[in-house]
Amino acid sequence: MTVTNENCVVGIEYEVKQAGTTEVVDSNKGGAPLEFIIGKGQIIPGLENALVGMSQGESGDIMVAAADAYGEVNPEAIQTLPIEQFEGVDLVEGMTLYGQGQDGQTVQVTVKSFDDKEVNVDFNHPLAGKDLMFSVTVLSAREATADEVTSGVVGGAPAAGGSCGSGCGCH
Repeated sequence: MTVTNENCVVGIEYEVKQAGTTEVVDSNKGGAPLEFIIGKGQIIPGLENALVGMSQGESGDIMVAAADAYGEVNPEAIQTLPIEQFEGVDLVEGMTLYGQGQDGQTVQVTVKSFDDKEVNVDFNHPLAGKDLMFSVTVLSAREATADEVTSGVVGGAPAAGGSCGSGCGCH
């Protein structure tokens, strides 16, 4: 099956490097495939758009510009906070810390620098401002079930007694 641009469940194997480097920044090779539903914003847009039209079993190298990956670096996302907010943390420049954002979501920050009064932190994603090169293989592509379309979750169980129609991958 070919990857379509909406409500298609895709499973990929991937390796990603910062463009122009040989260092792998993320990979699932040898592990479980990354599965997601096209059109639900579950992966970076540049990769999602490039997968549309690829077929199951097809491999390719996909260059994703920073703007279509984790965005450009936002200078307003670099903040200075009082050191009291980091009580009990052994601060190290470059370390990654996780906290809770205003909406209750998990936020990741990188410690840029600190002294005995303040800590400079960067809320930008570590790959913000970087072009990325993905080496991907489409392992699977199928139509999403009605439940997957509604919930946005791959492999979600259909409602009791419900049906997802024909040819959508339900068992």
